[in-house]
Amino acid sequence: MMSKALHALLMTTTLWGTAVEAKSENDKNPFGLVYQGALVENQKGKVNIHTVSYKLNGVDISANVYTPASYDSAKKYPTIVIAHPNSGVKEQVAGLYAQRLAERGYITISADAAYQGASGGLPRNVDKPANRIEDIHGMADFIAQYPGVDSSRLGLLGICGGGGYSLQAAQTDKRFKAIATLSMFDSGWVRRNGYQDSQIDTVQQRLQIASDARAKEAAGGEIIYTGDAKLTDEQIAKLPFELYRQGFEYYGKTHAHPNSTFRYTLSSLLDLMRFDAVSNMDLINQPLLMIAGSKADSLYMTEKAFKLATGTDKKELFKIDGATHIETYWVPMYVEQAVNTLATFFSNSL
Repeated sequence: MMSKALHALLMTTTLWGTAVEAKSENDKNPFGLVYQGALVENQKGKVNIHTVSYKLNGVDISANVYTPASYDSAKKYPTIVIAHPNSGVKEQVAGLYAQRLAERGYITISADAAYQGASGGLPRNVDKPANRIEDIHGMADFIAQYPGVDSSRLGLLGICGGGGYSLQAAQTDKRFKAIATLSMFDSGWVRRNGYQDSQIDTVQQRLQIASDARAKEAAGGEIIYTGDAKLTDEQIAKLPFELYRQGFEYYGKTHAHPNSTFRYTLSSLLDLMRFDAVSNMDLINQPLLMIAGSKADSLYMTEKAFKLATGTDKKELFKIDGATHIETYWVPMYVEQAVNTLATFFSNSL
């Protein structure tokens, strides 16, 4: 019989697994984009997408840069760095918001995290907070040198897990003049205590399992992965939280991408479970906007972070009425509200 700790570990780490039998409606997009209204070709005078790559601490990073309509490299544009969710890649929700903000006149960049997606790094799917924070610094490094970028007007948008990592990056990286999050997810809090603190009683057992996995790696044994559950529709419907149920649909079906997986090394939990996205929030002195759905069962994480952001007097919590966590990723009317709010915020802040 599966131990309670192992069951808790699977529930904590397997948010939406890797069952990607179904195809998304945009699976033939030439740029690999899987969101509604995605670019299908670059046209003069319109928003364009540019595939780029660069080195970050010896790892090849794959990124997309979006340039606004009638982009002129001789001019200077405000620019936004966008960090994707856990299990996500740049072709999903991060790309959607990158494109929509480019339509508002910004240069935007979204990169696959190191060790994940189309970026390099071995072993594959290492998922450590320090790496994800460094990814954000690295995007700023690269985009600051891109033609047309006004590095004095650099903003940051973090989505889901990328939101938690963005809060940490912005605390010390003052190149970011304005910070925004969408459906912020505190990866450490959830890996440690379970979603909505549902697995506090198994913390020590799960840490032991992760420690054993690292010991096996260090001894030259196989790398153990977690997050590989393949669930039926009936099993998905029985998942305990709406984020899990809708997330499985989004990542596994409607917006599936071959590079997107929630699979990661079990030993990564040693780093994840001691991470706290909202520690030292008082270090953020830049303007801060936090967006979340009013019906999101993850809203508690955004509200906690917002309350702790005492270092700035320019902060706003915007709740999208009726939206859940995953619905802010793709439902047109909710995306429109979020983009309008973001555009106003960055216009005033940058």
